[in-house]
Amino acid sequence: MDREVPFSGKVKLGILGGGQLGKMIIDEVMRYDIYIGVIDPSDHPPAGTYANQTVKGSFRNYDEVMAFGKDYDVLTIEIEDVNTDALRDLEAQGVRVYPQPAVIDIFRDKCVQKQFYADCDIPTSDFTNYTSKPDSIPHFPFVWKAATGGYDGKGVQVVKNQKDWGAVPNQPCVIEQLVSIHKEIGVIVHRNAAGEIATFAPVEMEFHPTANLVELVFAPADLPENLAQKCEAIAQKLAEKTEIVGTLAVELFIDAAGNVLVNECAPRVHNSGHLSIEACYTSQFEQHVRAILNMPLGDTTLILPAAMGNVVGEEGYTGLVKYNGADDLLQTRGTYLHLYGKTETRPFRKMGHITCIDPDLDVARENVRNFRRNFKITSTS
Repeated sequence: MDREVPFSGKVKLGILGGGQLGKMIIDEVMRYDIYIGVIDPSDHPPAGTYANQTVKGSFRNYDEVMAFGKDYDVLTIEIEDVNTDALRDLEAQGVRVYPQPAVIDIFRDKCVQKQFYADCDIPTSDFTNYTSKPDSIPHFPFVWKAATGGYDGKGVQVVKNQKDWGAVPNQPCVIEQLVSIHKEIGVIVHRNAAGEIATFAPVEMEFHPTANLVELVFAPADLPENLAQKCEAIAQKLAEKTEIVGTLAVELFIDAAGNVLVNECAPRVHNSGHLSIEACYTSQFEQHVRAILNMPLGDTTLILPAAMGNVVGEEGYTGLVKYNGADDLLQTRGTYLHLYGKTETRPFRKMGHITCIDPDLDVARENVRNFRRNFKITSTS
């Protein structure tokens, strides 16, 4: 049976959060001529320029989310730190909320998330959950993660000694066994309300050694076929177990012994999927829109090998943003610059990304590395 396709303003879609992820979702929604609204506490959120309606308000505040959400047919998120009590009540009033509030609650709390993996026989590192900083500690080294509030490398610390442990704050947390990481892999999976599931091929990720930020993502990942299939199968199992409608970004470790372990997941579009905009027939952002509006899911095939690098604020600069050194990358075939519209920079703040596609993956990776070195984000002050 054909599903009704919600074109031409039949559906009003609201996004909780107005950052760069919301902006890139709107890029796809605009193609379908759907009314779009955003709620965000910032004065000038990146997504606000493109939305039909921008509400200055907190997506963490119950009353403000209720007031915003009641005017929309479908709500989605670009950040997990939202008021799910309000989303549940809006759901009860007939608003479609995707991903579902119950799914958001699994992944917004790393303690709940890790226990979910254990309960569902999803492979993950050994862990112990704590309601506060424990008095007795496991043997060094280990990984400490704040239960909530972590993002872009914040709220995560490798604890190597007593000095490191002394700097860890007292709050609910999960302590994980330190994995001997061989590779870090990402898989983006989508599921729509009809239960259809589609995955993107695994990508490989390289991280900044101290900031814990993704520096380079490339596809195809350098994996044997059996491990690539195992990563995709785990992502599909997570989508099925949660019954998520929307996007699930799954980050995995391949350890030194070749085991595949889930690190963590995010129930939203994700940095590890940005290269899909140019490199795949359907981007993660279009697929998200298709999933939450219960449309047929698109073809996720990789058209060409691709690499993506985040461009972040330079150390030592805080203030009004200034971009430097874009000429070479803008003149290179198969190279795409995305700027997020953030007016102020600070050290390591994500300000945009660069994607290169090329028949030769080595060329794409080297181009991204070179352009990231030469494209500087500083400030006017």
